[in-house]
Amino acid sequence: MFIETETTPNPATLKFLPGQQVMTAGTREFTDWEAAEASPLATALFSLGDVTGVFFGTDFVAVTAATGSDWSALKPQVVAVLLDHFVSQTPLFAGGEASDISVPADELLMEDDPQDADIVLQIKDLLETRVRPAVASDGGDIVYRGFSEGVVYLSMHGACAGCPSSTATLKHGIEGLLKHYVPEVREVRAA
Repeated sequence: MFIETETTPNPATLKFLPGQQVMTAGTREFTDWEAAEASPLATALFSLGDVTGVFFGTDFVAVTAATGSDWSALKPQVVAVLLDHFVSQTPLFAGGEASDISVPADELLMEDDPQDADIVLQIKDLLETRVRPAVASDGGDIVYRGFSEGVVYLSMHGACAGCPSSTATLKHGIEGLLKHYVPEVREVRAA
């Protein structure tokens, strides 16, 4: 088995491609030890010591290293953990694949106004078809969190969370796209 590695716009995060499916649906992010307990793979990666974040995408694992960590030393350790996991075919989650979730519904910032249903549908469609694939190629994900009074609330995950260019991506890329196709959108904010 061969695991490819790609850089991401976030210098603290590398994207690892095992050449096979990682998640059957959605994405999953682990930002601390407690969250990582849901996944044997995430737990093994956090046990390396310098790992501060793990993100599972459809066909990749993005790993974030602590500030000041040396990727030249950490990268072979991450690859070894990933090889062990995928060769042994260990389940991704302690509770089975039922844990394949993106962001729980209770993490929405607000209930969308039923009068905005068509607008919200357009926003979600653009995010799903145009934005998420691009963000996934950088080792992350973007999640819709709400729409109110012309403002779209989104959260960035994986390599995109904490990336130096995430604000520019939201403001110049995503906001411009949404404003172009959905005139009711005035602004995009990080949630």
